[in-house]
Amino acid sequence: MDLVSLLGALLLLTEYVVKLGALGTVPEGRNPGSSTAWLLAIFFIPVVGLPLYWMIGSPYVRGRRHRIQEQANQLLVEHTHTLPTVPDGAAPGPALESVLRMNRRLTGLPCVTGTDEGMYGETDEAYAAMAEAVRGARRFVHVEFYIMSWDDTTDVLFSALVEARARGVEVRLLMDHIGSRAYDGFKDLQHRLTAAEIDWHLMMPIQPLRGRWRRPDLRNHRKLLVVDGERAFLGSHNLIDPAYGSARNAAVGRRWKDLSMQLSGDAVVAVEAVFATDWYAETGERLDPDRFFAEQRPLVPGGRNNAMQVVPSGPGFPTEPNLRMFTELAHLATTSLSITSPYFVPDQALLTAITSAAYRGVRVDLFVGEEADQFVVGHAQRSYYTALLEAGVRLHLYPAPLVLHSKYLTVDGVVGAIGSSNMDYRSYALNYEVMLLGFGGDLVDRLRESDEEYLAVSRELTLEEWRGQPLRKRYLDNVCRLASSLM
Repeated sequence: MDLVSLLGALLLLTEYVVKLGALGTVPEGRNPGSSTAWLLAIFFIPVVGLPLYWMIGSPYVRGRRHRIQEQANQLLVEHTHTLPTVPDGAAPGPALESVLRMNRRLTGLPCVTGTDEGMYGETDEAYAAMAEAVRGARRFVHVEFYIMSWDDTTDVLFSALVEARARGVEVRLLMDHIGSRAYDGFKDLQHRLTAAEIDWHLMMPIQPLRGRWRRPDLRNHRKLLVVDGERAFLGSHNLIDPAYGSARNAAVGRRWKDLSMQLSGDAVVAVEAVFATDWYAETGERLDPDRFFAEQRPLVPGGRNNAMQVVPSGPGFPTEPNLRMFTELAHLATTSLSITSPYFVPDQALLTAITSAAYRGVRVDLFVGEEADQFVVGHAQRSYYTALLEAGVRLHLYPAPLVLHSKYLTVDGVVGAIGSSNMDYRSYALNYEVMLLGFGGDLVDRLRESDEEYLAVSRELTLEEWRGQPLRKRYLDNVCRLASSLM
């Protein structure tokens, strides 16, 4: 055998060894859809698939950030172990109480009480409410958003932060590096924050020349703001103009439609705990609980007062608390289930829970955008429409050119959840997210008001119309469905 033939045989043998090894290692700790996608990539395009899997393919997050999350979870357990899982006066019922117990076991955070201080479906209203809260700050303001841009729309909030800092209020700010750097004025934003003496840091920075490198597919997608430990905001708004800084978007009327809320009460302490964990991860500074976690008087649920449970999730939580909560809430539905998600790519368990609810006779409403702003995820989402429509799910398309970006759900008109998490693989496993579950007060009614607003402008997609889709589009949808498991 000549040298060329020998090298060829060795390469072929190596290829088969790698593929056989992948069969026994890739599926470990991974859902079947993701396993299939990675194996196909490795088998058919090994030159690309293997390096990509080596860089971002592991379903586990190890190292410093994983240790920080474990430490934070342990501290939360120690500080909250005397609190009941359900606050006095709340009546969740046995099924919902079991979900609250699950959430607590996975995140360390019990269900407490909080007050609904406002729901904001318009971007200007959300920023104005945040600015008003910041102008009343006496001690500190903590800001954490996936995307930040200091533009004409967000100026009201950034100006309030600058003014707060000028009068001696401590202002700490976190923004995701990859999420924010894509928008105009990113460098100028940093200079202006520094000039105002705001203590700001990048989340999940990728700066190899500074010795800062991590998996580029992991991001911090949370959106929250805390004032004095007494007021908090969370939801789907990023800090950027609703056209996302694009003159083209603005010209065609393409604006992102979001929903965020303001709360007070003990639930704010849980939101602050999420910020404190992320702050420590990026800066190494531990925020003193006695200074920054303001304990408040427990409330009796009813009216604007709700039982509330903050549910963080992300790569530091390998149990995927958000996905488990979504799935269990869908199983709880007996009369109605309403879901709003801009990127709806459920895993098999969640898809089964949702379609099973519809088969049981539950009215299931799913609100999604008529046009998605992300090509792969948008087409992957469409690949689920047949199963949903055949089960009887009512699928409402929010009209383009607007982009529906709100993220919330309600069950039976008695429990709801709102926050930053989409219903796709990225939000389950790769993004740091935060959701707020609430019941016993007006939170669900406020979310259902948003449903009515969306319903009034959306059109319902029928199974007959959907079956008329051309084959080429269905093919593309299915390819993107497979690819979405890699993202």
